[in-house]
Parts: sequence; C-alpha cells; structure tokens
Amino acid sequence: MRSRRDDLIETALKLFYTGGFNATGIDKILAESGVAKMTLYKHFGSKDELILAVLKRRDEQFRGWLSGEMAKAGPSPKAQLLQMFDALEIWFSGKAFPGLGFSGCAFINAAGEFSDPAHPAHQIAAEHKEMLVRQFAELCAEAGAADPASLAEEIALLKEGAIATAHVRNKPEAAKIAKAMAERLLADLD
Repeated sequence: MRSRRDDLIETALKLFYTGGFNATGIDKILAESGVAKMTLYKHFGSKDELILAVLKRRDEQFRGWLSGEMAKAGPSPKAQLLQMFDALEIWFSGKAFPGLGFSGCAFINAAGEFSDPAHPAHQIAAEHKEMLVRQFAELCAEAGAADPASLAEEIALLKEGAIATAHVRNKPEAAKIAKAMAERLLADLD
C-alpha cells in the first residue's frame, strides 16, 4: 500500500510533468491527491522540497525503466545502446509510463524552469543527465570504443535531440532518426 508521502509525490509528478513546476500550485496537488495540507508539510517543508522529491523519484523511475528496456537487447553493449532509441520511441508514443504520457523530459523541463545552475532542482536534472552519460560510456567501453567518453557524449546528444524534437515539434519518429545516426556512430564496434 502506498503511503501518503508516495501519494503526494506521484500526484505532484504527474501535475508537474504535464503542467510545469511553477505553474502547478500546492492546492491543486492537495486536491488531486486527497492529502491534507498539514500532511504535505509534515513530509515536505516547502513546495521546493516536494519538487526535489519528485525529481528524485522520476530519476529512479526513468533510469530503471530505460535500463530495463536496454537490457532487452541482450548482452551486446552496442545492441543495448541502439535499443535505447527503440525505448525512446515507446516513451514518445506515451506508452512507457501509464498515466503520464509524454510531455518531454522532466529534467529538461526542470532545468528550464530553474535555470540557475546552483538551484537544487537544476542540479538534480544535471546529475540525472550525467548518470546516463556515464552508463553510455560504460557500454561504449565494453563495446571496444577507442574513446568511450566522447562516444557516450555523442550518443547522449542524439538522445537529447530526439527528446527535444519529439516534444517541441511533436515528432515521435525522432527516435528512429536518432537511431539511424547512432548506428553510423557505432558501426565499427562489437
């Protein structure tokens, strides 16, 4: 059974993701979660603390999902990297996270709303992206890349570009386009 804290986080995640962090008020979160204001402030001292908890939950949720999707490609690191783009296509179609759909990347959205790099929400967003790049670099190294760090950055740029294109231009096929580019980058591996 989910706790009241989890109810708040899950409700806030959905509302922040679809409506924005700053545009979504505490009253809306309380109304949709059915949680009392006193309970909210028992678990979170402020809206900012709730935002940070939401971003941490989304990080765990998203990275867990993406790693699971990539693992479906089997043991080949190259295949796993390419599988990531197939996973993005599922996400862009709104099928990856029931009840959330696709409203871009919560971390890109957070960094945009909290543009000061010193803001804790911006820092969580940056760390999320860094963890993904490190994961890609490990796979690039396992696949035998001469410069795994640089190749991982290139793969990450393709991923981020696909996310932005799918969201801003409503072009979910961006995942396929990015995958074709990644195939060229990875052609000499494995």
